[in-house]
Amino acid sequence: MKKILLGFLCVISCAFQSASVREDAFDVGEYFKFRIHYGFVNAGYATLELKEAQLGSKKIFHAIGKGWTVGMSKLFFKVEDRYESFFDKNTCLPTQSVRKIDEGGYTKDQETFFNQTGNRATFKDYKRKTEKVLVTPDNVLDVVSMFYYLRNYPTIDKMKVGEAITADMFFDDEVIKFKLKYIGNENVSTKFGTVPCMIFRPLVQSGRVFKEEESLTIWISDDDNKIPVRIKASLAVGSIKADLEAYKGLKHSFKIKPE
Repeated sequence: MKKILLGFLCVISCAFQSASVREDAFDVGEYFKFRIHYGFVNAGYATLELKEAQLGSKKIFHAIGKGWTVGMSKLFFKVEDRYESFFDKNTCLPTQSVRKIDEGGYTKDQETFFNQTGNRATFKDYKRKTEKVLVTPDNVLDVVSMFYYLRNYPTIDKMKVGEAITADMFFDDEVIKFKLKYIGNENVSTKFGTVPCMIFRPLVQSGRVFKEEESLTIWISDDDNKIPVRIKASLAVGSIKADLEAYKGLKHSFKIKPE
């Protein structure tokens, strides 16, 4: 279960990339819950919730992502992860991000403050009691805000099979580049019914965590919400799958095919 939430967030975060933002993909009150399987074992859950916060006189979004193990998985490898992002309602650019994780005793307590106009990020590591300022590219996103930003990609429905997209994301104390490939479309059977989906596969570093470069696959709802419905990942040992378990507060109707 180590880094399952991280892998989960990275996958859904790099689904799309654009210089502009499409409107109305989400709003305050949106909530997702995902059930994570390790093989045949119900290993844990992950949630994403979108709230509203105040930054001076301005209202911004506050997104919270959590992940935790349950049952036997918790006994063998306890995971309690929390990711937060405060970001602009119009541009989705973050002003602050939080990462607090405990994965089998491996812990991190980090916070980043973004100066978007100055292309700087102040990275604070509370566990190590360090602080440093790093140069960032224009319109840098964190792992959580990117998820919301990229759902608004204006021409996502016009992508061709095999077309690849790149994305920049600030994570830990560096900018990570992803390359994502559009695979095609597929109807996915879920507890809610059959959901038409677009399939994407990001290229990831093989070795320590993932089995090979193209080990991750994500199914995104082919509607105006563009929400993750299913994720599969081949790991160095075994595989994981995350399925949408519950949702509420969607901006648009969830497209489900009639039986």
